[in-house]
Amino acid sequence: MAPRTKVEKRMDGETGVKYTQEEFLDYYGKKKGARVWDAIGRQAAAPASTGKKDPAPKAKAKAKAKAKAPSKPRKELKVCVCGGAGGIGQPLCMQMALDPNCSELSVYDLDIAMVPPMGVAADLSHIETKCKVTGYVASKDDKPIDKMEACLTGCSLVLIPAGLPRKPGMTRDDLFGINAGIAKGLVEACAKFCPDAVVALIVNPVNSIVPAMAALYEKKGLNPLNILGVTTLDCVRANKFVGEMTGKNAKFINIPVIGGHAGATILPLFSQDKTAATIDAEKIPDLDEKVQNAGTVVVDAKGGKGSATLSMAYAGARMGSSILAGLQGRRRVECAYVKSDLTDLPYFSSKVVLGEKGVTKVLPIGDLSEHETKRLEAVKTTLKAEIDTGLAYAEKNSLAD
Repeated sequence: MAPRTKVEKRMDGETGVKYTQEEFLDYYGKKKGARVWDAIGRQAAAPASTGKKDPAPKAKAKAKAKAKAPSKPRKELKVCVCGGAGGIGQPLCMQMALDPNCSELSVYDLDIAMVPPMGVAADLSHIETKCKVTGYVASKDDKPIDKMEACLTGCSLVLIPAGLPRKPGMTRDDLFGINAGIAKGLVEACAKFCPDAVVALIVNPVNSIVPAMAALYEKKGLNPLNILGVTTLDCVRANKFVGEMTGKNAKFINIPVIGGHAGATILPLFSQDKTAATIDAEKIPDLDEKVQNAGTVVVDAKGGKGSATLSMAYAGARMGSSILAGLQGRRRVECAYVKSDLTDLPYFSSKVVLGEKGVTKVLPIGDLSEHETKRLEAVKTTLKAEIDTGLAYAEKNSLAD
C-alpha cells in the first residue's frame, strides 16, 4: 500500500487557521495567494533569534497576554433537513448529526414519508454526540409557512433534499412544474423564520429551481446568494473516477466542476487538478461523459427502483459541513450553483468561498483546456434555457409574508 501523501498547511494570519496552498490560491487569487503562501513559509523558516535586543518588559507582557487571549467561542449552529425522512434525507441527517459544528438538528418531512420524521429524530438521538435532534411533521396539504416556525427558527443552514424524482416519460419541464411548488413552499418558510440562513437546494431540476428561488428571495429583499444549488456530487464523482483511473487516493484529488447540475451542463475541469492533468488528452472526453451520465448509471443499477441517494447524502453532507465550518470562521471552498457574473449567464456553478456569512465570494473559472473551452459554449447554450425557465417562474410568483 502506497504511503499517504501529507498535504502541507500554513497558518493564515487573518483567520488564525491553517489552509493548504490550493485554498490560499482559491481565496486570494493565483498571484496574491502565491505571495501570501511564500511569505508565511519564509516567516516560519526564519531563525528564532535575530540578534536584536530583547523587547522591553512591557512589550513582552503585551505579547504574552495576546498569546493567552481566548479563542472565539464556538457558535451554536442549528441545521434543518427538509425531506429528512427520505432516501437522501435520512443518511444526510445522520451525517449532519455527526458534524461537530451542528449543535441542533431539525428533521422535517411529510406524513407520507417512508417513516415518520420523529422516528428518524428518535433514532439519531441515541448517537454519541452533543447534537439535539427533533422531528417535525406536516401533511401534504399544509402550507410549510404555517407549520415550520419551531422547526426553522434559529437555523443557520437549511438543507432541502425534497421533491419528486424524475420518472420515465417525464420531461424536465414536467418535473420543474411539480418541484418548483414544493421548493417555493419551503423557501417561503425559510424567508420568514430564518431569513439569514444558507438554504442549500437538492431539488431537481437544480438548473431551474435555484434561479427561481434565488430570484424570489431577491424580490423579497433578501440575499440571493443565500440560495445555492448543491452540485458537490459532480465533484465527488469526478474525483473518484480520476482516482480509479490513476490509482491515486481520491481524497487528494480536487476537480472543480462548473456550469450546471444536469447532463451536458456538467463540466469537470480536469486540467485544473495535478493528478487529472496527467491523464492522456484523448481519454478526457469519455471521462467527461462518464461524470455527466453517472446518475443514470446508478438508476439503471437499481433497476429503476431508486436513484443516487447515498452518494448524494454524502455529497450534501460535505457541502453542509463546509458551510458550517465557514459560519464558524473557518473559511472553506466548494463548487456550488449560485447567482453569478462570471459568464454572460446570471446563474452558474463554480468555486465559491464559504465564510461567516455564507457565500462570501464567487471565484473565477480559471484557465481552461481546449476541450473545456469548446464544451463551455455548449454548456452555456443548454443552461441558458433552463435558467430562463426558473426566472420566468419567479416573475409570475412571489413569496408570502
